[in-house]
Amino acid sequence: MIDGMSKRRPPESVAEVALVFFVLGLVAFGGPAAHVALMRRELVARRKWLPENEFLRMFAACNLIPGPSSTELAIYLGYRRAGWRGLVAGGVLFILPAMLIMLFIAWAYERYGTTSQALGILYGIRAAVVGIVLWAIIDLGRRLVKRWTLLILATAVAGLFLIGINPVLLLVAGGLIAAAALQVQPKPKVGILTLTTGLVLPAWSGGKLLTVFLTFLKLGVVSFGSGYVLYAFLHADFVQGLHWLTDKQLIDAIAIGQATPGPVFTTATFLGYLFAGVPGALLATLGIFLPGFLFVPLLDRIVHLTERRAWAQGFVDGANTAALGLIAAVTLQIGRSALIDPLTIVIALVALGVVWKWPLASPAVVLAAALVGVARLAIS
Repeated sequence: MIDGMSKRRPPESVAEVALVFFVLGLVAFGGPAAHVALMRRELVARRKWLPENEFLRMFAACNLIPGPSSTELAIYLGYRRAGWRGLVAGGVLFILPAMLIMLFIAWAYERYGTTSQALGILYGIRAAVVGIVLWAIIDLGRRLVKRWTLLILATAVAGLFLIGINPVLLLVAGGLIAAAALQVQPKPKVGILTLTTGLVLPAWSGGKLLTVFLTFLKLGVVSFGSGYVLYAFLHADFVQGLHWLTDKQLIDAIAIGQATPGPVFTTATFLGYLFAGVPGALLATLGIFLPGFLFVPLLDRIVHLTERRAWAQGFVDGANTAALGLIAAVTLQIGRSALIDPLTIVIALVALGVVWKWPLASPAVVLAAALVGVARLAIS
């Protein structure tokens, strides 16, 4: 059990929580690892809100639930500091700067995204994204795939996704297979499967705005493993399923998410705007982040469950491994659209090498790749 999880501290200033996480949301470039490092420096080292071992255990707990782990950590820290009001303030103010930036970029992209200058920029950053995601696969693989059976599971999931099997089914199946390998009992398996599929099936009903909200709500519920697994679901739902996106538009959304501060999941804001304007952007953002706000107050019980039930930990391990397979498969798909000549291959390899050595450098890599694209356009 996480130390101090059951102890509720007296509520502190909600304004303090709101200010801290708003500032962090403005400066948190570089993805989840950078976000967590910034929170540790600000809240553990500088403000002394909590000891480091408790901070690390809270982050580990956030990895047991689906959704963006660094955003859920912000929600969790706000909750521990100032109760329910802190939960809302911490999460909303961490997300808000990125959402507003994404909204502006989506507006500009819709109007200017097909100009020659924009196409030159996107030429470079699409290739860089392939290299960055390749690094993520390797980095996650080293942490998640600790047994050869999990490697087989990830490979099988990738292959099945490429032939058209629904990624949600693959994610649930991966969890159940890993749980069964640990001699899971039948009842927990049925309960988890019913919960997951029950939240997935309604996503294609109703009008366009309802579809946007429910589909992104589903993605918030099932995105285990990493923010990068989100792209596999986006590809399945919006490229292959609804045909609202092209492969290149999806890569552009990924690239913009890498280059802007705050949660990678605010890619939902960008896409929601492309689908249905400002209402679509707001509903997509609400849908994808809402599960985190609902799951975080339950983390004490979830941690307790995984510590006492081998099948529960097995399900989480299997779902995370399946997520890795999905990320690998979608990287192959976007690679076919982004790597179109020798220069784009070079950009991808350089991006991979840079983030391998300096994992927090992805925004700089995306910017440099954009400059390469602009230079290529000027020369040609």
